[in-house]
Amino acid sequence: MVISDFGFGISDFEIIRQQTAKKDHLETYEIRDMTIPRLGDVLIEQGGLSPEIIEEGLEAQAKNGERLGQILVQQKKISEKELLDALALQLDMDVMTSIDDTQLRFDLVEQLPIQYLKKHLIFPFQSEEGTLMIAVNDPLDLEVIDDLRILYGKKQIKPVLVPAREIISAINRTYGQANDTAEQIIQDMDQEKDQDLFSELEEGGDLLDETSEAPIIKLVNHIFAQAVKSQASDIHIEPYQQNLQVRFRLDGVLHNVLTPPRRLHAAIVSRIKVMSRLDIAEKRLPQDGRMEVKIGERLVDVRVSCLPTAFGERVVLRLLEKSGKLLSLEEIGLTVEALAEMRKLIQLSHGIILVTGPTGSGKTTTLYAALSHINSPDKNILTIEDPIEYQLEGIGQMQVSPKINLTFANGLRSMVRQDPDVILVGEIRDLETAEIAIHAALTGHLVLSTLHTNDAASAITRLTDMGIEPFLASSAVQAIIAQRLVRLLCPQCKEAYEPEAAQLAELGMNIEGPSPIFRSKGCQTCLETGYRGRTGIYEFLRMTEGIKSLVLSTSDANQISKAAMAEGMVNLRQDGIRKVLEGRTTISEVLRVTQV
Repeated sequence: MVISDFGFGISDFEIIRQQTAKKDHLETYEIRDMTIPRLGDVLIEQGGLSPEIIEEGLEAQAKNGERLGQILVQQKKISEKELLDALALQLDMDVMTSIDDTQLRFDLVEQLPIQYLKKHLIFPFQSEEGTLMIAVNDPLDLEVIDDLRILYGKKQIKPVLVPAREIISAINRTYGQANDTAEQIIQDMDQEKDQDLFSELEEGGDLLDETSEAPIIKLVNHIFAQAVKSQASDIHIEPYQQNLQVRFRLDGVLHNVLTPPRRLHAAIVSRIKVMSRLDIAEKRLPQDGRMEVKIGERLVDVRVSCLPTAFGERVVLRLLEKSGKLLSLEEIGLTVEALAEMRKLIQLSHGIILVTGPTGSGKTTTLYAALSHINSPDKNILTIEDPIEYQLEGIGQMQVSPKINLTFANGLRSMVRQDPDVILVGEIRDLETAEIAIHAALTGHLVLSTLHTNDAASAITRLTDMGIEPFLASSAVQAIIAQRLVRLLCPQCKEAYEPEAAQLAELGMNIEGPSPIFRSKGCQTCLETGYRGRTGIYEFLRMTEGIKSLVLSTSDANQISKAAMAEGMVNLRQDGIRKVLEGRTTISEVLRVTQV
């Protein structure tokens, strides 16, 4: 018997199930000699429901045929947890609130269609003792439980009651670990003809649920799933004369992950264009679009950019996981001193706090962490962003839209009239936005924003170049924070070593004491990169009286930086050295992101 015959009316399996169903239902639960109490009686005795509520539920049951427990949950007379507890008492079963990752086994479910498990809310897993368990939400769906018992060749199995959302979560997490490789999918293409390359994925549909047999669709879905699983920030699809290259940006660095045959390029690009609703016939002009993809429980916003090149369209996809966890101030890599300084800054009642750095240096993450820290019912916090990357509860967020002339400047001008306490401006790009932000800061608002500069002191130069008068900049700006992201060493494979003197000299390090220096090695856990995750390195430039006086006389970034360091500022490279000595990153990483 093959699994394709399972549970879908195929004759041989159906006959076996029908022959065994009546005989073995009670054996499944080991209650052949027990008198089972009625669910209504259990809910009256244990749940405190009145007989009248049970009678109303039974009347509804007579009309629609649904189970009494489901009706009472729908009517909000009881919660799902209360229903599961009552069923556990009625049937003498165990209840689990969740299924741990260590209990997931893909080999138990690889033969089962994901749609079947989700339809019946049932999931086989392994207990800590190695026992085969079946998570169920409806313990009276006996035929399905018997089907699994027969499939696994078990005389008895142990059903356990689990909330529906936890069963769905376990299914998604397990199927997200599927081991199908892109190479296997590409091999299938060689054996398939007349593929439907452009079939639509239902909007909002889960890629794990996609049942299309078209290999191109499978391949694109696989690329998305692997990128999300690897926590990639970007997917690059790059055509060259002889080959096609797919690369992921992991922790800020591009890695080759797949080299499909060159002939698949047009089909892959067309599939992505279909998903992002771009013009598949236009191949000569750049196009930008977006889409949302759902992979298990993870909802990912994808920004798509197509660019014509000599050998075909190059596609770059920026992935932004909407359900991604927002980091707190304590988690972004600030030292104890810097964390205390940041907390003081964001409690100010007015002024501008600028966060500077190149694209992809984590500026938005830092600002969101700051907003989350000060977010409270007594503050009116408004943001204007391009785009809105995370939804923040209790904060008003507005997205710029140049098509309708909703720019940073226009949006900020209107926002000031909304009686805000704190304003986040996604980026100060022009003189008009800078002037409005400074005016807001000088009239009693705390303004947080970003600039694209190499270090903190250069932000003053940038504002002056825009046309901001030095006396306004020195009055409005309270602090400038420059930052970069460095990759963290993989804790599983990092190794200590003796660095070369030239490397230490380039970084300006003097090693005193027993602090070991580590380097990356590479293992399966970190995909052979030697790194897992990233953290920030920072420099804080406070606008002290001395710095303000200097700004009035010069906008030279070097002079401002030297004066700030004389007052105790720790620059980016020095903060990076601290993290090297802590064994968290490498010398080469710090050199890479702090090049002068």
